[in-house]
Amino acid sequence: MRSESEIGAARRWRAPTRTVWKQSTDLQAVRFVYAPKNCEAIVLRQTASTSPQEGGARPNGLLRFLRDIVVIFLAALLISFLIKTFLIRSFYIPSGSMETTLQIDDRVIVNELVPDVVDLHRGDVVVFEDPGGWLPDSLPTPSPTGIERALEFVGLRPHDSNNHLIKRVIGLPGDTVACCNDFGQMTVNGVPLEEPYTNLTPEEPASRDPFEVTVPEGSIWVMGDNRNNSQDSRYNQGTPSRGFVPMSDVVGRAFVISWPYTRWSWLDNYPSVFDGVERREQ
Repeated sequence: MRSESEIGAARRWRAPTRTVWKQSTDLQAVRFVYAPKNCEAIVLRQTASTSPQEGGARPNGLLRFLRDIVVIFLAALLISFLIKTFLIRSFYIPSGSMETTLQIDDRVIVNELVPDVVDLHRGDVVVFEDPGGWLPDSLPTPSPTGIERALEFVGLRPHDSNNHLIKRVIGLPGDTVACCNDFGQMTVNGVPLEEPYTNLTPEEPASRDPFEVTVPEGSIWVMGDNRNNSQDSRYNQGTPSRGFVPMSDVVGRAFVISWPYTRWSWLDNYPSVFDGVERREQ
C-alpha cells in the first residue's frame, strides 16, 4: 500500500510533453501539447507566419519587382530630361564648315551652362541659333516619329540641328578682329594668331576676304575652321545682326565628339593661340 504522500507526489509528476505541428484549413498552425493519461491536453494556436517550418513566402513579390522597375525607369527619364534641359545637349553636324575639326554627321555634346553660368572664351566651339538670315531656306524634312520625339525630348537622340549653326569664337565683346596682316594672319586687338585648327595650307591667308570689325557688347564674332567654305560672321555682315552673334542666341559650348566612336575626342579651344590678347571692354 502507498502512503498518501507517495500518491500525492505521483499526481504532481508530469511526463515530458511532446509537440506536434499541424496545418489547419484556416492557415493557422495548431499545436497540441500532450500530457500523460488522466491529464488534460492543452491546445495552443499560433499564426502560420511564426511557424518554424513555414518558408515565409512573400505575396505580390512580382508586383513589387515591376513597381521598382517602373520607378527606376521614370527616375532615369526625369534625370535625363533635367540634364538635357539644364546641362548638356546633343547635336549632329550637317555641313563641312568646321572641317577638319568636325566632320559631316559627327555628334557633339554641348555644355548648356555656357555662357549663362560659365564664361565664353576665344577659341570655344559654340552652337547657336540662326541670328536671322544666316541659313538659307531649308528643304522640308520628314517629321520625326513619336519614338524619335520622345528620345529627343529626354536627350537620347541628337537634336535635328535645324536653325542651328556651329562655329569657333574668334572675337569677344570689345575685341577688334581684322584680317589680314602682311603675313596673311588674322589679328585680335592687334595680336597675330597662329591657328592650327584651320584646314588652310601655310601659303593661304587666314581669310580670302579682308575685314576689320569691332565686336559690340553682348555679341561674339565667329568663324568656321574650314575658312574657305564657311558662311560665318564674315559673310553675314549684311544681315540684321551685321555678322555678330548675340550671346542670347548661344546654346552652349561643344566640348566632345560623341559619335562615331572612332572619332571620340575632346574639342580643344586652343587657349595658347590667344595668349597675349587682352580683353577690351566697351
